[in-house]
Amino acid sequence: MTDSDTKVLKQDISAALPHSRYLARMLTCRPWLGEQIGQYIDAPLDMDAMRQFVDPPRLDRDCLRERLRHLRCWVLGHLIVRDIGGKADLWEVVETMSAFADLSVQVAHDVERAALVDRHGEPKSRDGQVQQLHIIGMGKLGGRELNVSSDIDLIFAYPDDGDTDGEKQISNFEFFERLGKRIIQALSEITEHGQVFRVDMRLRPNGDSGPLVCSFDMLENYFISQGREWERYAWIKARVMVGDRGDELIKIARPFIYRKYLDFGAINAMRDLHAQIRREVARKDRADNIKLGPGGIREIEFIAQVFQLIRGGRDPMLQIKPTVQVLKRLVQQGVLETSAVDSLTCAYAFLRRLEHRLQYLDDAQTHDLPTRPEDQSSVARAMGFADYPALLTELAKHRREVSAHFDDVFADPAEDGHEHDALWESADDEDQLSETLERLGYHDPQTCARRLGSLKRGSRYQSRPPQIKARFDALIPRVIEASAGMDNPDDTLARSLDFIDAIGGRGAYLAMLQQYPQALDKVCELVSASKWAAQYLSRHPILLDELLDSRVLATLPDWPQFARDLIAELDRVEPDTERQMDILREQHHTQVFRLLTQDLVGKLSVETLADNLSALADLMLDVTLTVAWRKLNRRHREGPPAFAVIAYGKLGGKELGYASDLDIVFLFDDPDPDAAEIYARLAQRMNTWLSSQTAAGSLFETDLRLRPNGDAGLIVTSVEAFRKYQMEHAWIWEHQALTRARFSAGDIQVGDAFEAIRIDVLRKQRDTATLLDEVRKMRQKMMDAHGNKSERFDLKHDRGGLVDAEFIVQYLVLAHAHEHGVLTGNLGNIALLRIAGELGLIPIELALKTGDAYREFRRLQHRQRLNGLKSGVDPDSVRPLREAVCALWSHVFGDNCAT
Repeated sequence: MTDSDTKVLKQDISAALPHSRYLARMLTCRPWLGEQIGQYIDAPLDMDAMRQFVDPPRLDRDCLRERLRHLRCWVLGHLIVRDIGGKADLWEVVETMSAFADLSVQVAHDVERAALVDRHGEPKSRDGQVQQLHIIGMGKLGGRELNVSSDIDLIFAYPDDGDTDGEKQISNFEFFERLGKRIIQALSEITEHGQVFRVDMRLRPNGDSGPLVCSFDMLENYFISQGREWERYAWIKARVMVGDRGDELIKIARPFIYRKYLDFGAINAMRDLHAQIRREVARKDRADNIKLGPGGIREIEFIAQVFQLIRGGRDPMLQIKPTVQVLKRLVQQGVLETSAVDSLTCAYAFLRRLEHRLQYLDDAQTHDLPTRPEDQSSVARAMGFADYPALLTELAKHRREVSAHFDDVFADPAEDGHEHDALWESADDEDQLSETLERLGYHDPQTCARRLGSLKRGSRYQSRPPQIKARFDALIPRVIEASAGMDNPDDTLARSLDFIDAIGGRGAYLAMLQQYPQALDKVCELVSASKWAAQYLSRHPILLDELLDSRVLATLPDWPQFARDLIAELDRVEPDTERQMDILREQHHTQVFRLLTQDLVGKLSVETLADNLSALADLMLDVTLTVAWRKLNRRHREGPPAFAVIAYGKLGGKELGYASDLDIVFLFDDPDPDAAEIYARLAQRMNTWLSSQTAAGSLFETDLRLRPNGDAGLIVTSVEAFRKYQMEHAWIWEHQALTRARFSAGDIQVGDAFEAIRIDVLRKQRDTATLLDEVRKMRQKMMDAHGNKSERFDLKHDRGGLVDAEFIVQYLVLAHAHEHGVLTGNLGNIALLRIAGELGLIPIELALKTGDAYREFRRLQHRQRLNGLKSGVDPDSVRPLREAVCALWSHVFGDNCAT
């Protein structure tokens, strides 16, 4: 070191000494320490520098303890000088300490294992595979957030039972138990050189009463049969530090930590754990503990980790360990507000920096504020404050903010009860109940009272476990209140009760609605607006989470980004076919639900909704095709298949509704002799993926009958065979269907080939008299099949309705496309009517009126379906619309279309 460097180092050390009696002691008793600190003072310590200091190749059991303890002295001295001198931020400090712990554990393991192998031989499984001890870092060590005077929480596990292969043979369990004890002793024993780390093993299965080491099988069985909620919390930060089968170990733990569903029940478990900690703090009069006290470090960790438990199973982005990174991702997911996370992050950094300055004083594992005036002054100045009161003012501000955010997340809404609790408690007295419901504004209070009474007396409610009943009891009064505020309170209450009853066995969903009253309000708003929405939510309650996301109503779909995210998620769980099928369904349901919520508040027109539902279906078909193809055991080509999905009907016309079937046809264009057989298996697998019922529900109902020769035809058709069939054998109604068919998914070149065939077919010159007759006959067949015997007007099938308008367009295309190629465009019925009018094929005024009628019929049909009603409406309410369609029918076909 130069004289200048030495001077700067002395200044840095001198600046740190008033704030660390530990550093002063170490510099006095270890003359080498000052120079060692100086060599690296201008940069963070990394693992290579630490490893070079320890020199593992020269280590043996005799010098292991001394060398690790000297390393700790250097690491801590280096951090004290850099941190207090402003050269190291919080993240450098915790990462350096975590790296030091990793190296210490690894070195201790390697030295002690070698000594045991010399004595007993290698531990091996029954099939002769060498076994390794797996050391799992928990808590702050697992999250790489270790503080400067922390203990380390470890768990020891090994893969398989067996025996060692040496002369003094022992079981694998005995070998790893001895190894574990030696590692603990090497790290935690207090010698003349100090201690490396206190080692805490209480997080292992069954705690202090359990064995020191366990096999993977034992660990998995423990998770399944005995694992407790607080252990799920602890295992979030679990990180395998040593061992060659860490991925396997984490796979065992993941289903225990993260549920496949949204686990809002975790809030109550975490709330109970926190209450227990607070009671302990109060009992020991430790309100000034910045870790466990109100507004402390632990509350910030709880906020991050409870959302990991709730959502981590569905959102792998949250399966990470560092607290601050989790908080940032919660903002990205719309779970927490940016302002809240900024506040929590700032408080976390402040509290952790303060924690380190408390520990720098004497290298003590403390989180209590100092009581001695000189220590108070020292800590305040080390934090950059003029005096201790100024530090306390800033500390109090952060703790108030943390407590407020914590209470926002963990406050129990059921604590204060509800003004209508007595209503539900006295639900057996239906007369009294109906009087109260009438005062609340219910239109038929007697019926509503009977519904509430029968629900409470019902066997399903009576058989619920006490914990579920308590949640149920807390919700119903709030449902009564929220429903009363709707325009249709009776329908809203009935639908809400049906929904609550349907999910009553799923405690996590009840817990969510109990925890977030705003979500329950949104449920009532949703079911009030649409019976279909209520049924959809009952079938897919996992969608409740969407009601907590403020972005749902404001965000327009970004289908390309959604496709990329979906494919990435499917790739992540490869090759788990069952999980992939569930993911497809869950993600599709989520997107449909988001469109539904926007639709119900009037943000989407019928056309915009249909466009988005159709785009979503195209996307799901394309992703399903991609995954199904790579799942085939036998493929004849590298890369994507020369295979396409052709959409007909509502999907083909981009008029898809919420529950529409998919009319699809599979085509391929591939000269390989095995192509037909392979693509047939691909089509079958794809259809299975689309239509199968799984735990997550169904994706689509599919209809393949529009393929050449219908049910009697092959499931997949070559492009050339399709052309030949359409040109030579297809019926007129099949050509009608082609007017609203299009390429939907797969190989774009096959799609282009289909489009060329479609245009050629549509532009064939036809005998108009024959065509008129065929279209009339097909229309009559549909009338016979869907005869309406009621007095209400069927929007779809009755004369002057949707089908008549569609048949008019189909006839115009087939009759005139040979002269006017523009009619072959897949533009939708309204646009094609306008074009036909502009071409003079039909009166333009009548064309526009029919287009308007068609649009209004679709809107009315959509509204009816949202409320679970059939397509029938009052005939007088749509008479002018029917008359417009019938007038155009009569003009085109020459026969009467009675209204």
